Amino acid sequence: MGELTAVNACDTLPAVKTDLNILLADDHALIRRGLKEFLQDFLIEDGLTPHIAETASAHSALDQIRAAAWDLVILDLNLPDMPGLEVLRILKSLQPSLPVLVVSIYAEQHYAARAIRAGALGYLTKETGPQELRAAVSRILQGGNYFPPPQSEQVSDTVVSRNASCADDLPAVLSDREIEVLQWIAQGRRLTEIAEHLNLSIKTVSTYRSRLLIKLGMRTTAELIRYALDQQLV
Repeated sequence: MGELTAVNACDTLPAVKTDLNILLADDHALIRRGLKEFLQDFLIEDGLTPHIAETASAHSALDQIRAAAWDLVILDLNLPDMPGLEVLRILKSLQPSLPVLVVSIYAEQHYAARAIRAGALGYLTKETGPQELRAAVSRILQGGNYFPPPQSEQVSDTVVSRNASCADDLPAVLSDREIEVLQWIAQGRRLTEIAEHLNLSIKTVSTYRSRLLIKLGMRTTAELIRYALDQQLV
C-alpha cells in the first residue's frame, strides 16, 4: 500500500477574494458619493478591501468595463447619454459573467423584469434603505441574486425563464427598444438625436415612433410624452 501524503487544505480550497473592484455608474454626484461611502464602510466591516470607481455617463462606464476587470457594477438606468437597458445589454455582451445591480429611480413594476432579462442580478429603487442595499450587494457578491420582497415572486419566475412575458405595468406589447425610444422622445430629443444615440437609422426610429402611437392608441408625440411622464419613465 502506497504511502499516504498529507494534503494541505490551503492547497485544495480556492483563495477567498478580498480585494473587490466596484464600478458605480450614476450621473448624480451626491448619490455616487453616498453609495461609495456606504459600500466602503460595510465592505471593510466585512473584512473586504473595496476599490470603488465612479462614472457619470454610459459611454465612460462601458470604456471602463472594456479596460479593466470588475467584481460588481452598480448601474443607474437613467444615465444621460444612453438608455439604461441598452447600457446593460452592451455591458453583458462585453462581460457576460459580470454581476450587475441596478439601482434606479424607476419603480420595480416598470423595469425589474426587463432588467433581469437583460442580465441584472438585482434591482433596487433609490428609495431603498441602506440595510437592503447591503443585503443586495452581499448576496450578489456571493453569487446569488437579490430583488425586493414585494417583487420577489414575480422576478423569480423571470429568473427561471428570462424569455418569459413581461410582468410589469407597461403594456406587454411594447418591446424594450420601443420603451427606450419612448424615453428619448419624452426627453424632447429629435429623431436624429435618438438615431445617433441608439446607433439606428432615422427611418428605423421613425418606425418605432409609429409603432408606439399604434400600440398605445395615440395620435401625437405630445400624447407619447404625457404618457411617459405619467408612467414615470423619465
